[in-house]
Amino acid sequence: MTKKINIVSLGCSKNAVDSENIATELAKAGYIIEFDSSAEDYDYVLINTCGFIDKAKEESINIIIDFGRLRQERGKQFSIIVFGCLAQRYKEELKKELPEIDCIFGIMQEKEIINYILAKDKNQQAKKQAVANRTLSTPKHYAYVKIAEGCDRRCSFCAIPLIKGKHISRKIEDIVLEVENLCKQGVKEVILIAQDTTYYGRDLYGEQKLYELLVELCKTDIEWIRLQYTYPNQFDTRILDLMLQEKKICRYLDMPLQHCNDRLLHSMNRQITCQEIKHLLSTIREKVPDIALRTTLIVGYPSETKEEFLQLKDFVGKTKFDRMGAFTYSKEEGTKAGAMLDDVSPEEKEQRLFEITNIQQDISYKLNQSKIGKTFRVLIDRQEGDYFVGRTQFDSPEVDNEVLVPISKYPDIEIGNFYDLTISSAEEFDLYV
Repeated sequence: MTKKINIVSLGCSKNAVDSENIATELAKAGYIIEFDSSAEDYDYVLINTCGFIDKAKEESINIIIDFGRLRQERGKQFSIIVFGCLAQRYKEELKKELPEIDCIFGIMQEKEIINYILAKDKNQQAKKQAVANRTLSTPKHYAYVKIAEGCDRRCSFCAIPLIKGKHISRKIEDIVLEVENLCKQGVKEVILIAQDTTYYGRDLYGEQKLYELLVELCKTDIEWIRLQYTYPNQFDTRILDLMLQEKKICRYLDMPLQHCNDRLLHSMNRQITCQEIKHLLSTIREKVPDIALRTTLIVGYPSETKEEFLQLKDFVGKTKFDRMGAFTYSKEEGTKAGAMLDDVSPEEKEQRLFEITNIQQDISYKLNQSKIGKTFRVLIDRQEGDYFVGRTQFDSPEVDNEVLVPISKYPDIEIGNFYDLTISSAEEFDLYV
């Protein structure tokens, strides 16, 4: 009897790629794979944990407990296997505190996880299958492509280098081959990810090679190439010229800035000043006027004063980012900031988060209103209720604006295809056709 595996991937898209790689190998071995935390009928549940901030840690722990409770309540005989960032950092503590876990692995242990499952099922395993395609947890028409692992930046608030280790780039030819194979299986958009995509290639080739990688990827049949997790310091502005030349590269840039105050940027070890940030943003918009800029900011970092937060609010209001995510500071053990006095109260952090997201919500509403009457190329991701839901090149999946297309007006639309659609109305984070 063919066994089933349910994979629950928590945290970032980089974790999702790791989960997909495991799923691909297990599918080759004959297992039925599901990516569904609500699925009920399976022999194993693999939980890829996130250990980045407190809320993510809590979510990972709660999911483990929930599956343990489900197994007990329903008398289900499935194994709970935990891996990923949280498991890497707190393996012994999780073993001790969560008896629900049957086996635990850290990061970059995909082979060990696969071998563990195969060894358990050595007498029951289905016949090995020749599965050529990567098993995707995303819709079939887009995929995340990890171009590097680890990070060399050592930002004071971030535990990722402690968990993932040093930056390790993949070879350009390997990434190109992966994208070519994804194209063959019907993928139309690839989203390039790493802890720091700006740094790509420096360890392998002696210098940054993100521009050269993009040039090679533009030679493939992929239709959209999207850049995430770029670092502002030493960003290669030639990429902006390439955006103008190559329609395949989405006019979209995800660049976490974290703050705009020089004292805090120095404390965060961001290796850039406020003036340099402003100059870079000005250059980006001058070279690619219609680009969508996304950033991420931290509020309530240790010692952040009210005046410094007001500076950040003013920066957000004047810069008018197309997309913005903001988070309250979360203390991470072993980091430089983790040794500092966390002197901004939880209540004050939440208040600052509320204020800054309100500013961005108003900006987003006004920017979206300006799109009414304009026509955009839209990639349809899914059907939801009475609407098809899609995105423009200016929006990344799950975190950015969506385009809602009434099924009653466009009954022949197909998921995974592109359409030229005119916006008729807009809200803060949704566009309507």
